[in-house]
Amino acid sequence: MFKIKTYNKISRIGLEVFDDKYTIGDEVENPDGAIVRSAALHDVEFPASLKAIARAGAGTNNIPIERCSEQGIVVFNTPGANANAVKELVVAGMLISSRRVVPAIEWAKTLKGKGAEVGKLVEKGKSAFAGPELKGKTLGIIGLGAIGVLVANAANHLGMKVFGYDPYLSINSAWNLTHNAVHIYDIKEIFEKCDYISVHVPLTDATRNLINTETIATMKDGVRILNFARGELVNSADIKAALESGKVAAYVTDFPSDEVLDVDGVIAIPHLGASTPESEDNCAQMAANELIDYIENGNITNSVNLPAISMPRSGKHRVCVIHKNIPNMLTAITGIIAADNINIENMLNKSRGDYAYTMVDVSDADGEAVTAQISAIEGVIKVRVI
Repeated sequence: MFKIKTYNKISRIGLEVFDDKYTIGDEVENPDGAIVRSAALHDVEFPASLKAIARAGAGTNNIPIERCSEQGIVVFNTPGANANAVKELVVAGMLISSRRVVPAIEWAKTLKGKGAEVGKLVEKGKSAFAGPELKGKTLGIIGLGAIGVLVANAANHLGMKVFGYDPYLSINSAWNLTHNAVHIYDIKEIFEKCDYISVHVPLTDATRNLINTETIATMKDGVRILNFARGELVNSADIKAALESGKVAAYVTDFPSDEVLDVDGVIAIPHLGASTPESEDNCAQMAANELIDYIENGNITNSVNLPAISMPRSGKHRVCVIHKNIPNMLTAITGIIAADNINIENMLNKSRGDYAYTMVDVSDADGEAVTAQISAIEGVIKVRVI
């Protein structure tokens, strides 16, 4: 039996992926795995039994990644599971920032009680909310991951000219991206050419304040900026100044902060990008499948701290080792297995930064003995025999 701890309310459809080998709940003690959405885990002490944490969503800022790596806990996320939900909201953001739909609706409410005059007042006042159509305009997308590609394809169908920038464009993203999109190799071209700019990159030291006074100065006058990735990608003080000067026509963000709330030209949405039942189901299902495959087979898919690695089962047992990415680790691991006269059927090793992961399928093994011997190797973090 395996135990899964939940730190938030997780979609029932996602939890149904687990079969009767699993016990699931928020009161579970000594879990093998955990599923979390938005709960902050930085102050949580993880038990020695914990093998993996799956974040039902893309961002993992609420998880202490480095501490998990040091303890041999694999951290998963679910990239792409909420991509369609975010894409739809981005398209809505482009529309409401262009046509001034939000202030128009608010103004229309002020006509309540005007009786038969409402029709005439609407015709007289509607010109204050006029705005451009999307068709024929240029959209620059910074980050062509799962969401960025869907936004590009949707914008193409709306008749927009699409420019995309992503120095780390994956093969899968390239295959799925509309052939009408222009792949830009210098982000400056996005700033200079586009009427709309949508940001879809993770928050790192390199991307923090990506949109700032200097980059805004290179943009078209009246540019509309959309941020459905992370609030800190856009400098709040700089975007406010650009809105006040008229350089930026509108700023749409799914990450409200006190600095940008109630600022003219800001459309602040309360983090609704993934707030659809379909998205929550998709994220939970993907998270559950990631945990199951790792707990039962040792395979790693969509981890943010360990390498992607998968191998068909070929032996009676599988030895899984998380270790430091240092020389002679494979020699030490296989040496112990060979010394016990255990035949190696198959083996795979991959690394990611300071950490590495090795899977060895063997003909037979004394699980406790092998675990103890390999754990004693300097640089080994966690060992288990499946």
